[in-house]
Amino acid sequence: MIIELIGAAIGLIYVILEYKANVWLWPAGIVMSLFYVVIFFHGKFYADAAVYLYYIGANTYGLLEWTRARRRKLPNDSADSGELAITHVPKKRLLPLVATAFALWGLLYWILSTFTDSPVPLGDAFTTSLSIVAMWMLAQKYLEQWLLWIVINLVSTALYFWKGLYFTGILFIVYVIVAILGYFRWRKEMLYPSSTQVVPK
Repeated sequence: MIIELIGAAIGLIYVILEYKANVWLWPAGIVMSLFYVVIFFHGKFYADAAVYLYYIGANTYGLLEWTRARRRKLPNDSADSGELAITHVPKKRLLPLVATAFALWGLLYWILSTFTDSPVPLGDAFTTSLSIVAMWMLAQKYLEQWLLWIVINLVSTALYFWKGLYFTGILFIVYVIVAILGYFRWRKEMLYPSSTQVVPK
């Protein structure tokens, strides 16, 4: 219970930093992921435990992507460093992302139902597959990543309360609210960007 409470507290810090599009969200995400690998494995949410192992690498990738953008020169050759701009998902990437999410869902469901004693293989696989895609979208600073997190967090909230992970369930209620607010905050920032942002290629 103590480790779950600590993990939830770090998770709250993480989502606040994500809401603010603050680069420190990535180090916080790495630490949070370490806690939740243990929490979810103990709770028999095996796919969630595995995805938090993935999150460690994904948070490292996101940190590199965001800090690399800060080192890029602006188009006007300004000496100031830029920040990765918030954008929509390019249309050419929509179908591959949807296909990847469905493929992962099917694969993870088969693995969980065949090789583990997960009590909720379908739901566990669903939230995990979407989370993998959403984390990559976050690293690219795509606005629509928030829409995926709203769905993921709603389903996860129900699953965690059902499993008795109450601190985590409460955290995910907060995640739902922050995801909704985050979508509108990022949308506003995308429509009125700062002059130091760099649009990803």
